[in-house]
Amino acid sequence: MKISVLIPTTGEIATVREHAAIADQLRYDSINCSHIAARDSFTTLAGLAHLAPSVTLATAVAPIYHRSPASMAQTAATVDDLSGGRFRLGLGTGHRATMGGWHGQDIGNPVAEMREYVALVRSLLAGGEPPTGLRWNSSFAFNGFKPRADIPIYLAGLSPAMLRLAGEIADGVVLWACPASYVAEVVIREIAAGRARAGRDLAGFDICAAIPSAVVEDPAVAHRGIRTELHRYFGLPFYRAMFAQAGYEADIAAYDAAADVTAQRDAISDAFIEDLCAIGKPADVAAGVARYRAAGATNPMITNIAGTDLRPTLHAAVSA
Repeated sequence: MKISVLIPTTGEIATVREHAAIADQLRYDSINCSHIAARDSFTTLAGLAHLAPSVTLATAVAPIYHRSPASMAQTAATVDDLSGGRFRLGLGTGHRATMGGWHGQDIGNPVAEMREYVALVRSLLAGGEPPTGLRWNSSFAFNGFKPRADIPIYLAGLSPAMLRLAGEIADGVVLWACPASYVAEVVIREIAAGRARAGRDLAGFDICAAIPSAVVEDPAVAHRGIRTELHRYFGLPFYRAMFAQAGYEADIAAYDAAADVTAQRDAISDAFIEDLCAIGKPADVAAGVARYRAAGATNPMITNIAGTDLRPTLHAAVSA
């Protein structure tokens, strides 16, 4: 059974390297790096390739609005080549606040624009005639270098519409902050509907669900850390809609009514954290991973919780 890890691109680079080497030694399926306001995910993965020579290297995920399709195809093909054909391209839309504020880009219709973007990236990698789009167009063509045409593409999915699109056009889906109950009750149904559009079933489709995880003596330490991380997501429209559909409207209402940041963090319920995370002794982490497998995740992806040590968590999770 597959298991993956998201390695933070923050902190000391020596720690990032150590985590990658451990994941490779433990035979994790993939090492993933998110594309946040820290180290560039693609460059980090290229730098880790020689330290982790066996695992897949993946972005989880890179927002489509920060690179043109031509630049994305070129970057993905380069990291794939440097790693000996071990790269996987994870794509997402990002959020209007960050794409506008960081990159000066507007998100229009995210589902339609993602469909167009993926079609163009695939065409450029395959050396085909680039399709004409409403948002994305390119006359780019590789010259003197032939990329791997079938680099896997995973999409970040939260909403039913994006989950259906992932099932229809992608090789897998990356889920972030999606409680296990949402995976079981919404994700599997919508992915299956998207696969049916393309005349396929769920066989071979990878459901990579992030699980904030921590081996700790005192779970309160991890609870404080995950509340700090989740705080900003409760203010983002895409995530708020998903949390509500997952049945946590009360958490959102309490968050909105909170008087300050501390109260907003405290508004995130223990029930939500228990549904989302795998925290406690090694057996508790393994049980949390198993819970996601039972919900339908084919490739659980552990993520570190702020203030905790990822190393014992890597060892505990791989046994699930």
